[in-house]
Amino acid sequence: MLSPTQTLAAGLRLPTNGLDYAILAIYFAVVLGIGFAARRSVRTSLDFFLSGRSLPAWVTGLAFVAANLGATEILGMAATGAQYGVAVVHWYWIGAIPAMVFLGLVMMPFYYRSKVRSVPEFLLQRFDKSAHLLSSILFAFAAILIAGVNLYALSIVVEALLGWPQWVAIVVAGLFVLAYITIGGLSSAIYNEVLQFFVILAALIPICVIGLKRVGGWGGMTDSLESAHGHNFLSAWGGTGIGEANPLGANWLTIILGLGFVLSFGYWTTNFAEVQRALSAKNLSAAQRTPLIAAFPKMFIVFLVMIPGLIAAVLVPKIGTAGSGLTYNDAIPYLMQELLPNGVLGIAVTGLLAAFMAGMAANVSSFNTVFTYDIWAKYVKTDKPDAYYLKFGRLITAVGVLASIGTAFIASSFSNIMGYLQTLFSFFNVPMFVVFIIGMFWKRASMKSGVWGLLAGTTAAMVNYFVIYKQGVIDIPTDQGANFVSAIVGFVAGAVVMVVVTLFTAPKPEAELAGLVYGTTAPGLEEPPAEGDDAWYRKPALLGWGAIALAALCYVPYSL
Repeated sequence: MLSPTQTLAAGLRLPTNGLDYAILAIYFAVVLGIGFAARRSVRTSLDFFLSGRSLPAWVTGLAFVAANLGATEILGMAATGAQYGVAVVHWYWIGAIPAMVFLGLVMMPFYYRSKVRSVPEFLLQRFDKSAHLLSSILFAFAAILIAGVNLYALSIVVEALLGWPQWVAIVVAGLFVLAYITIGGLSSAIYNEVLQFFVILAALIPICVIGLKRVGGWGGMTDSLESAHGHNFLSAWGGTGIGEANPLGANWLTIILGLGFVLSFGYWTTNFAEVQRALSAKNLSAAQRTPLIAAFPKMFIVFLVMIPGLIAAVLVPKIGTAGSGLTYNDAIPYLMQELLPNGVLGIAVTGLLAAFMAGMAANVSSFNTVFTYDIWAKYVKTDKPDAYYLKFGRLITAVGVLASIGTAFIASSFSNIMGYLQTLFSFFNVPMFVVFIIGMFWKRASMKSGVWGLLAGTTAAMVNYFVIYKQGVIDIPTDQGANFVSAIVGFVAGAVVMVVVTLFTAPKPEAELAGLVYGTTAPGLEEPPAEGDDAWYRKPALLGWGAIALAALCYVPYSL
């Protein structure tokens, strides 16, 4: 058998056969079938963009976590595990769970009761048109870039599977996603995401089990990694003291503030690709429970993406270097090639394709909603009949997919696509979060402070990354560390500018803030709980605090 380096030099190519392709064909047929079934329920633009606000919490909860569990999550977090070790758990236990709980307990009541159809539309109600338009443009641009990352991630797998050039894989895959989203709208995307969640698990579990057996079990793997990389590679907090060295290149302060607060809250609370799933729930209780239900599988999925990265680091000790011929992004395809028998390989390939479609569909469906409602219907073609916006929504979906195909090639220049994603989040999500959080909790924040805070935060984060970090003004060891710092800089800059602008501009009339600022209520927006929602196990507070306590306990074995 060839050594790992020799195999890679010969090119990644999965040894698929007819059984693997049959599994893949069945899956694609089911996906399109769900799309056609969902089409029957699409009669209005609200049906197309928000599933008519009719879905139960368990469906939207699984769709919420599946929308995040895209190909970028799987390939990117496995790459992060291979590059930084156990530190990848931070992106889940401190970088996701608290923010998801905050979204469910604090922010969803504002989103859902205000009946907004998108995240930028909330800024229109809280601030003014300038904040709304700028946030809509920034969000639409970011959604296309992130969808392009998903396309590129898939192209890595398809290239290994079929030997297609990456550009061919990107175009073909993009057109397939275009078909099933335009057919059934958000309902098609959500129900497919529920299916995709279980297919993804079926793909990742065999890689972990067979891979651990290959490297001598958990003990054999950790012994090899500690010998090659040191103890801190296997510790979540080891070496994170200020001034100490660790694989991540970040200290505990930048991890907690940059990732645990600014980046994570910025992503989970304002990223419409996720919030859209909760807004499609049938009532407020279901909307609140959507991210809370998703938090429980989310905190354990880290093992299914981290372990393959650690295994790849054992099997290919020089992974990510020119000497191996293998980038960190190739960790999952390499393990599929080396470890999985036919049949199981077909399930794994199907799972990765499912992950890709979940991630891209989430971003494309959020893009078409924001572009249609917040840009086109608000500023270009106003007061058109609903049928017009339904038709335009399908058209702009095609434009979004084509644009995503173009941005996919930008992602190909990054050796770790998760690092690229974190860079995008620090540019776009963090500034939007600071505007949201100040506007939601500070009644005095003026109408004009929203747009200037958003502009200042975005600009400051970009300047920190492209000028201060990339030009070497300040020495930051890794891209991930730079992303954490950029997020903090963007948050602080946005907050400071909002406060200063507020001191010199007029606040919004207090009567117009009802239901938009914490501590205020708007008459007529309260709704009685649905039957069964008062059951103890459906209490949002219990689910939320239970998720936080469990995530904290997960840290214990990796903090010694």
